[in-house]
Amino acid sequence: MRMKTKLIHGGVDGDPLTGAVNVPIYQVSTYKQEGVGKHKGYEYSRTGNPTRHAVEEYIADIEGGVRGFAFASGMAALSTIVMMFDAGDHFVVGDDVYGGTYRVLNKVFNRFGVEVTFVNTGDVEAIAAAIRPNTKAVMLESPSNPLLKVTDIAAVAEITKEKGLLLVVDNTFMTPYWQNPLELGADIVFHSATKYLGGHSDVVAGLVIVKDEELGERMHFVQNSVGAVLGPQDSYYLLRGMKTLGVRMEEHEANTKRIAEWLSRREDIEKVYYPGLTNHPGHDIAAKQARGFGGMISFDVGSRERAEQVLSRAKIFTLAESLGAVESLISVPAQMTHASIPAERRAELGITDGLIRISVGIEDVEDLIEELEQALA
Repeated sequence: MRMKTKLIHGGVDGDPLTGAVNVPIYQVSTYKQEGVGKHKGYEYSRTGNPTRHAVEEYIADIEGGVRGFAFASGMAALSTIVMMFDAGDHFVVGDDVYGGTYRVLNKVFNRFGVEVTFVNTGDVEAIAAAIRPNTKAVMLESPSNPLLKVTDIAAVAEITKEKGLLLVVDNTFMTPYWQNPLELGADIVFHSATKYLGGHSDVVAGLVIVKDEELGERMHFVQNSVGAVLGPQDSYYLLRGMKTLGVRMEEHEANTKRIAEWLSRREDIEKVYYPGLTNHPGHDIAAKQARGFGGMISFDVGSRERAEQVLSRAKIFTLAESLGAVESLISVPAQMTHASIPAERRAELGITDGLIRISVGIEDVEDLIEELEQALA
């Protein structure tokens, strides 16, 4: 089954009890049992809910995994992954990750004995050099947020398999429509499903997909124990949003390529970050491991003052901390999504005060270019 068809018919297709085309919202907390331990697959909605189960089966199907898990947010998904490990365990993590990932690892889980080393995961030798005797996993984004660095996932997977480590990949930017990290050797994939998977700025959710049953059992144990699960109504919205993922991602990417090429021709832009540009350092790897380049662009306008000017003049681009929606969004990572990263660390990474990140929506691309033209003037 090809991806666009799988997005419509994957996972649990409809409701077998009533014949409803869509899985209903099972707004229920508990379930009647015929006897002690005798039930119809559900006993309490923290452990399992039919609407959430449909989301979990669906994402496992389209990501090519064995089991899927739905959470109340992307950070709840990531946190549950981390809680599968023990105090004293060490992670090697991409140095250019979402600010919330950096924050939860450095300011929450460090208090429970989890150790982290941040490296450029585009440099395979740097990953190998950072591995310690207590290292348990490598965690990365590709492309990364906000500098859109590309990591060769298959090359990293060779290292993690050789060392007996798990490879965890945040696939939020690319989505399963463009990239499937499990097929490239990853063990765990997660998404902030709030973004492209939901696609309409109306639901907050996180998803995790695992490659085998053993990891699935470990993940379910922690999910059920901690309880940061996705509710049935949000599960329904997420299912509805994901069915149009294919057509949306194609439109996002078509618009993004046009804007990236237009920005790269301007002499008043210091740098454009987009893997779809042939001069991007990760272009060839991205073309090899993914079927598209996504809908995110970052570009440096030179100063905080000019960035603020662009934000004040851009009206079609909504100033907001998110991405992946049908409407175009604009932000300054240094002051918004990555403000939790210390200023000196942002400077080391290249997250400048003049760096703007745009999530290109599905509006008419000519309107978006005209909008940026007058905002940059």
